[in-house]
Amino acid sequence: MTISATGRGLDQFRGDIPIYTLTFAKGLSPTELLTRMGVDPDTLALRDPMDLHDDFGDTLYDEDEPVVTTGTDGAWTWAWEQGGSHGLDARILPEVSRGAEAVALHYNEKPMHWFKYAVNGDIIVDFHTLQPIEPTGLDPQRLDAFMRPLGLIPGRSDPLHSVLALAENAFGLRVTTAGDDDERWSGSLLPLPE
Repeated sequence: MTISATGRGLDQFRGDIPIYTLTFAKGLSPTELLTRMGVDPDTLALRDPMDLHDDFGDTLYDEDEPVVTTGTDGAWTWAWEQGGSHGLDARILPEVSRGAEAVALHYNEKPMHWFKYAVNGDIIVDFHTLQPIEPTGLDPQRLDAFMRPLGLIPGRSDPLHSVLALAENAFGLRVTTAGDDDERWSGSLLPLPE
C-alpha cells in the first residue's frame, strides 16, 4: 500500500521529537494493545490531552515506566511512548503480534531509527540505522520491494526519514493527532523485568 500525495501518515514524527517509540498492531483494540504491552491496570483510562498532562505531568517522558497514548487509524491501532522503548523489547513485540501483525518504530537523538516487523509472535524484519543497515529476522528480505526505492539497502546508511516512509508505504501506518477534547486510552507501562 502506498500513501497518497494528500499527506503522509507519520509527518508529525519528521519534526523535532527527541525520542519516541510507536507500536502498531493490526486488528487489536487500544485496550488489548496496552494490555499486551504491559500497562499498569490502575493507570488505564480514557483521557483527553489535558487530563493526560494533569494525571502524569513530568512522568509523561519516563523511560522506565513510559506513559502511552493510543489511537486507531484504519485497521491498525497504535501506541505512542514519548519517553520509553518498551515496544522494541524482545518480549513485548512478540506478545503484541500474537495472532496479529505488529510494527515497532523507535527514534532517538543519536540519531537513529529502529524498525521491527512481527507476525504471530515472530520477528520477521529487524534493523536499525545507527550504522549501515543489516536486516535480520525470519525473513529479512520480505520488505525489500518497499525498502530499496527508499534507499534502505543492506550495507548502506539510511536516508533521512526513510524508515518512516517504509512504515507508511509498506503498511499504510499513520498516527492521527488528538484534538483538545478527544479522549484516547492511555496509561503507564510497568517496568520491564530485568
